[in-house]
Amino acid sequence: MRLCLPLLLGLALMLGGCQPDASTASANAASASAPASDNSPLLLGPEDLLVLGQDGGQGPVVLSGAIVAARKADLRAEVSAVVLQTLRENGEPVRKGDLLMALDASVLRENLASAEEAARSHARGLDSAERQYQRLKALQGQGMVSLQALEEAELRRIAAQSEMIAAQARLSAARQQLERTQIRAPFDGVISARKVSVGDNVQAGRELAQVIDPASTRFEGWASAAQVATLRTGQSALLHVNGWTQAPLRGRIRHIEASAHPLTRQVGVLVDFETSGSTPMVGLYAEARIEAVQAGTAMLTVPDSALVRDAGLFRVWQWLPDGRMQLQPVQLGERNARLGNWPVLGGLQAGDRILRHPGSQLRSGMLARLRSPAAQ
Repeated sequence: MRLCLPLLLGLALMLGGCQPDASTASANAASASAPASDNSPLLLGPEDLLVLGQDGGQGPVVLSGAIVAARKADLRAEVSAVVLQTLRENGEPVRKGDLLMALDASVLRENLASAEEAARSHARGLDSAERQYQRLKALQGQGMVSLQALEEAELRRIAAQSEMIAAQARLSAARQQLERTQIRAPFDGVISARKVSVGDNVQAGRELAQVIDPASTRFEGWASAAQVATLRTGQSALLHVNGWTQAPLRGRIRHIEASAHPLTRQVGVLVDFETSGSTPMVGLYAEARIEAVQAGTAMLTVPDSALVRDAGLFRVWQWLPDGRMQLQPVQLGERNARLGNWPVLGGLQAGDRILRHPGSQLRSGMLARLRSPAAQ
């Protein structure tokens, strides 16, 4: 029994020496819970990056506009009369010369009859003056009539000729006025809008109907001054038409206006259809997506939000191919006050990746990677 007690006391002292003290345990816990953010890479999303030459202002241009007919005619009344008859409705096809509507021509017929009678009367007067002049001319050659009488006969003949010409002009005008009561199609097409009905009292200049040629439809849109700089005649376009259930139409820029609209300061752009077959109806709202210009044909730009200013110098945070972040100096041109973009003159090239909205926690050499789709 005396021998076992010292052995037990030694064993207890050995076990007590192996237990850690309180300070050592707390230090180990703090080390395990410390964050490893200093070495973890910066997580980036696609919305954080700007790839120069792709989405840095070089993307497709979208124009808003409508489908219009290049060949159309607004038929207006040329005489004041009452509409007696309408022969065609909206959407009906017509051939050149077809009668579309008739106006009351009773008064104009009376005017025509009066002009015809006046023309016949002046024709008889001219014939009589001509015969009288010829007789006096023959007698004056024989010395039987004075020269003064011959001159007076010639003046009466000239006056009769003038009156006859005026009467013929009035007759021609009366005939034209009568013909203008018959509204006819100027070319083959479709009635797109009939503006009057039977019984309407129309004045000269009032619009009666509109005729369009469906084969001449095209897109007419408007581009801002900044967009016009990236457009060229002959560029291809993809047209999306509201209400058009078929596949999007292909087109090509036909014409770019030489001057801007005086109020909106936008420039008109005409796009012809390349797709064969049926075309959408006139008046539908549409959008034209002009294909992007080729890489390198336009100047690279960076937004104002991507710049870091320091002592008058401009820098951007560039994500290098090896995954590191670098504060890259850039040379810039004059800022576009309307769009807020800066043209890049040096320091970057097409394909470089920069941050759209850099933060203050960035450091040169920091590693970065894209977030996985699951983390997003």
